[in-house]
Order: sequence, then C-alpha cells, then structure tokens
Amino acid sequence: MRSPSLRAGLAQRARIVLLAADGVPVKDIVERVGASKPTVIGWKKRYLAEGLGGLDDRPKPGRRKQIDDVEVVLATLEPPPERLGVTHWSSRLLATELGLSHVTVAKVWKQWGLQPWRVETFKFSTDPELQARVRDVVGLYLNPPENAIVLSVDEKSQIQALDRTAPILPLRPGIPEKQTHDYVRHGTTTLFAALEVATGKVVDACYPRHRNTEFLKFLKQVAKAYPRRRLHIVCDNYRTHKHANVQAWLAKNPRITLHFTPTSGSWLNMVEIFFGIITRQAIRRGSFNSVNELTTAIRRFIDGWNDRCQPFTWTKTADDILDHTNPGQRTSFTRH
Repeated sequence: MRSPSLRAGLAQRARIVLLAADGVPVKDIVERVGASKPTVIGWKKRYLAEGLGGLDDRPKPGRRKQIDDVEVVLATLEPPPERLGVTHWSSRLLATELGLSHVTVAKVWKQWGLQPWRVETFKFSTDPELQARVRDVVGLYLNPPENAIVLSVDEKSQIQALDRTAPILPLRPGIPEKQTHDYVRHGTTTLFAALEVATGKVVDACYPRHRNTEFLKFLKQVAKAYPRRRLHIVCDNYRTHKHANVQAWLAKNPRITLHFTPTSGSWLNMVEIFFGIITRQAIRRGSFNSVNELTTAIRRFIDGWNDRCQPFTWTKTADDILDHTNPGQRTSFTRH
C-alpha cells in the first residue's frame, strides 16, 4: 500500500476496503484514514458492487474541451461563413463557432498577434523611375553629400482654423480633456516646411494657397536661410514642384537641386514625420477663432521645436524598401 507508483487517492480507497474487510468499524476507519464518514461508506458500497474496478476514477461529465491554439488561429484566418453576414470575426462569434470561451479566443489572438478588427490600406507605386528615385532619396539620407545640406520640403494644405462652440474642458484626474464636436470654421492655411535632415530644424511659411507661386516663394525663403550653401531638396511629385516657373528659377540657381520621391511614395519625404507631430501636438486639439490665430500657433510650435529638436534617423536601405516592390510580395510599397 505504500508503493510510490500508487496514486494517493487510490491508496486511500484501498485502505478503506481492507480495513472494512478486517471488520474495523466505520468510525475507526474514518479516524485512521482521515476521510469523512460518507466517503468511507461510499467506497465500501462501490467495492461490494463492482469489485476492484469500482475503486478507479470514473470519467467526469462536462469536462472542458482541450484548447488547440492552431485550430483557433486557422479558423481566424478563414473568412466567416456567409450565414453570419459579417466581414470579419469577433472573439464572441468565433468562440460560439468553436465552442470555446470568447476570453480564450482573445488570449490566443493576443499570443499570435491576430487583430481581425483592424484593416490597413495600401498602394503600389507604378512610377517607371521607382528604383532610381528610391535610391536617390535614400542615398541622400544615409550618405549625404559633403559640404551640402539635405532638406525635406513639402506643404501641408487645408489646415482648418476650427473654433469650438463651447469652452474646452480641461484634463482632470481620471477624466480626459473634452471638447465639443461642434465647431465654426474660420478658413484654412497651408504650411510649407523645410526639414533639415542633419539637425531636425525647420524653416516654415504659411500661405493661403499652395500654387507654384507659393512654392517658388518658399524655395527663395529656404535659399535665403542657407546662403552660399549647396542644397539638396527632397520633395514629392506634386505638379507645382515641377512648374516651368520653378524650373526656370532652379536653372538660375544651380546650387539648389530638387530630388523627387516616387509616385505614391511621399512617405519617403521625412518632413511628413514632422507634419504628423505638429498635427498631434499643436493643431488637432486647438481652438482657433481666425486663420491668423492658427498661423500664430503654428509658428509658436515651430519656434519651440527648433529649440529642442533632434534629427530623425533613417534606417531602411534602398534595397530593404525595393524588396517590397517585387511582384508576388504580399507587402506593399506604401501604406495609406
């Protein structure tokens, strides 16, 4: 009865029936074995009715289904059946289909990085000069020319001067800042910005429109900010950047060279990172009762930015980027 390979529960049951066979009273068996009286009586009856086999464990009803993570993952990757009328799985729908808890499905999704509720859009570039332009722009970032300055230039158009119709409620412990959904629109402005890749500093200007006239005016401002320096300017394929007026001015100012990103590849322009930052930190949550107030806020932010800025670090090589443009690749050239 003391065999190390014998389960404790089975050993206890065997002691109960052996002591009972020796005529030991029930109350004494309870004390010697450490089991309750109903337990002792129950195992005596099971043994008398079924013999030694009655001492084994019986299958327990309602045993939980064994969870197969692979089954959950594979089911998630398949579209839901048409009868459900949905475009993608929710944890509760899939749990019902598989007979599992929705909490279990959510845990598997988290472990495997599955997020059926998310969707991203993409676009492939059809630019015939794709490879040359990618290598040109990325080369400027990773290996800038000596004795020259690399600038990333673009315009952020249609920035709205939105004035909330009620005062903004400030942040409180446990309560985020709140603003009314309603607003009055007081007009728009276009922010032109030139990001110096080596330092992160920004030259800026706000104009009511973004034609070739404004772009050329801004180029002259940038040239004045960097006198007698060779400038390599990265910009996108927007038609105003290639206007005849711009080309004529560049011909008279050979120290300035424009480098164009590929079609549908404006994310290669590093100033887009800055536009995202200024939108989040100074524009989106602001309330402006005029375009002048909006442009003042923009300039105030950029002045502060230039005092504390650091350069962005480009890490992807041209080959890394171009690998995603080969036929048959599931990843796109750019996300939108």
